[in-house]
Amino acid sequence: MYKYFPHTEDDQRKMLERVGVDSLDALYAQIPDSIRFKGDYQLPSEMSEQELRQHFERLCSGNRQLTCFAGMGVYDHYTPSVIPQLLQRSEFLTSYTPYQAEISQGTLHYIFEYQSMMTELTGMDISNASMYDGTTAAAEAMMMAVATGKKQNKVVVSGAMNPNTLEVLKTYALHQGIELLVLPVEDGITKLSALNSQLSTGGVAGVIVQQPNVYGIIEDFTGFAEACHEQKALFIMDSVAADLAVLKTPGEWGADIAVGDGQSLGIPMQWGGPYVGYMCCTEKLIRKMPGRIVGRTLDNRGQRAFVLTLQAREQHIRRQKATSNICSNQSLMALWVTIYMSLMGKQGVKEAAELSYAGAHYLCDELLKTGRFHLVYDKPFFNEFVVRFDGDVDKLQGFWLMNGIHGGIKIDEDQIMFAVTEKRSKEEIDRMVEIMPMYKGIR
Repeated sequence: MYKYFPHTEDDQRKMLERVGVDSLDALYAQIPDSIRFKGDYQLPSEMSEQELRQHFERLCSGNRQLTCFAGMGVYDHYTPSVIPQLLQRSEFLTSYTPYQAEISQGTLHYIFEYQSMMTELTGMDISNASMYDGTTAAAEAMMMAVATGKKQNKVVVSGAMNPNTLEVLKTYALHQGIELLVLPVEDGITKLSALNSQLSTGGVAGVIVQQPNVYGIIEDFTGFAEACHEQKALFIMDSVAADLAVLKTPGEWGADIAVGDGQSLGIPMQWGGPYVGYMCCTEKLIRKMPGRIVGRTLDNRGQRAFVLTLQAREQHIRRQKATSNICSNQSLMALWVTIYMSLMGKQGVKEAAELSYAGAHYLCDELLKTGRFHLVYDKPFFNEFVVRFDGDVDKLQGFWLMNGIHGGIKIDEDQIMFAVTEKRSKEEIDRMVEIMPMYKGIR
């Protein structure tokens, strides 16, 4: 009956004797009776393997596959079928931290390839071996800026950041003694004048902006890097990874650190994770970067070999010198995006981004033609945009949902943000727009 319980009755007796009590009840005697749970646990009865499979099949049958026009950091991109098949190989799926280079060449090799691809995608010098996700990557960059700033504890962040990222930044800042300052947004974008005003107060270690920003707008960051560097502050850019196949890279903008989420590189939305955060930086910041870096060298026979080159993790260096405890984290997901970029190639990743851009602009035009929608920000956008609807947003989205469409994200009482990826066909876009007149409550 208890075949999976690790401790026998004899084990329990010996442990109780060791701590000086004679029963489990005595062990918990200090817990007031009024707060003890006395009911039965709501646990299902045991099932055979076949019964369990049938149970989960019934649960899965309740899911509805929707045509997704929502984004805000998570996107419905195409996943080549070969990727999950390769990742399910045991040498990838069950591998652990590559402590011993001589038996971890495969893991070290794909991490090296991941780093190489990410530096090329971002235009930066160095990439680490991945982060947990985009939000925590931004938080790590914030702490990295403060660690580099020498007594500068202010970090300025654009108000046009994804609200999820902003909340994570606030949480990390609270417990790190960092003063987080949010720049006001004007007409959907971050103004250089507002940044200069904040930098002039002094003590700023870093500045974080998002490209494209939370409203999907492609911002012009001309002069931002120069303004930061004049005040000895680091310029940090947060970007959706796939968008960088087309947009000006953080390296071209003069960024010191580039962070973001790699989910757009073929990782399914899968209910919010796991995803993979990326972090790249300039060479001068290499020893401040969290995680670790895999390098390539030659062994004593002159053959190519891969090794852990730098490790800023607390297990490997003095704890007080560590920037983070991030280590193996999600290297399996780093492998996912590595295979994706290898399969798609430069041209394929670029074409997917271009299709997303074209689809978003087509949807925007079609919505505006109905006369019911109005563009909130008349600014260049990538694959997301915000429109104002002249009716009941909740009812409209509910109507779309009834018809199998996830119709964007409500960001205000009368505003919806739509996202389009290369998976959305012209027919799907047309259908979403064409069925609107069937709903009588849109006004």
